[in-house]
Amino acid sequence: MSIKAVLFDLDGTLVPMDQDVFVKDYFKRISTKLAPYGYEPNKFIETIWKGTYAMIKNNSEKCNEEVFWDYACSVYGKKILADKPLFDEFYESEFDKVKAVCGFNPQARETVYKLKEMGYKIALATNPIFPERATRWRIAWAGLEPTDFEFYTTYENINYCKPNPAYYIEVAARIGVSPEECLMVGNDISDDMVAKNVGMQVFLLTDCLINSKHEDVSNYPNGSFDELVEYIAKNT
Repeated sequence: MSIKAVLFDLDGTLVPMDQDVFVKDYFKRISTKLAPYGYEPNKFIETIWKGTYAMIKNNSEKCNEEVFWDYACSVYGKKILADKPLFDEFYESEFDKVKAVCGFNPQARETVYKLKEMGYKIALATNPIFPERATRWRIAWAGLEPTDFEFYTTYENINYCKPNPAYYIEVAARIGVSPEECLMVGNDISDDMVAKNVGMQVFLLTDCLINSKHEDVSNYPNGSFDELVEYIAKNT
């Protein structure tokens, strides 16, 4: 294979985590923040879930941010737009505390640096359901900087989500390569390995494996960060 770019997922890939624990802590913190302003927690969390689902289904000319807030407005009206600064404040000053329920693997950072030194373009192909500020926090949790990536997806800058194949086509285009010149690295078979359908090579990182459909893991090149580097060295 002729690989020019390596695309990394973030949650569960560069940042070790139990997805369920992460989501529970995140929802608890953001609902606590918004409750004093008239947002009953259960309804509020349901709105975030359904707004997220709307983003995942997005295949329009609207960026994911617009799709999310359109849905939120359908529930709360213009009040929630007026309260958007509260969300910005949460992501600026509170979201970083969710780091406490996540892990840290120095090999993630080392692998990114090593591949950059080897001449590969590196992109962060994280599901773009979070604002840019939250994404920068999560990048920091991995011990990395936004500038370590040619491009990273946020809900402001792209119109698609995983597992839509169009998401992967768009990310490749943004970094100036064809899908066939990319290797997608992720821990979620359903969301990340679908990149194979647009011609990308794939590598399944098994440290925090998500395999909701109970697929045979051996269908994909897989393993740890060390095995990822070995795989790239042997196959490029």
